Amino acid sequence: MNERPTTGRAWNLPDEAATGALARRVAEALQEGGLVIYLDGPLGAGKTSFARALLTACGVGERIKSPTYSLVEGYLAQGRPAWHLDLYRIADPGELEWLGLDALAEPAALVLVEWPERGAGALPAADLQLRLSYAGAGRQALLQARTARGERLFEQLS
Repeated sequence: MNERPTTGRAWNLPDEAATGALARRVAEALQEGGLVIYLDGPLGAGKTSFARALLTACGVGERIKSPTYSLVEGYLAQGRPAWHLDLYRIADPGELEWLGLDALAEPAALVLVEWPERGAGALPAADLQLRLSYAGAGRQALLQARTARGERLFEQLS
């Protein structure tokens, strides 16, 4: 497996605007080629808010819908395919087979996955992992690079 945890960096996110600002920084650091980001955290921690802000910052001009019921939504972002998955309603990774997720493996694709643990074994490996948690009235974000591609992006953020 090409996953290799590295030390991460934490951000305090006092409000949704701060979550959006972090997403814009990640969008600015995106290089050519794709990226897979796993979004972890409890309900209401800001996973969908981060994904929407990142996709918007990557030039998605249409309304960005939550994929809670559709499970996956596709977009065009910076001239590349972008996929936003929400696997909260998945009970078993085998349920993903009927979604036709082969496009997620495209090297140029930007893939954002909420609740990735529910799709274990059926998803491409994460380049970055963003863990969101509650911190008082706001949130805390811990971003970790998991691959060389993720480390390159992480270096752009630092």
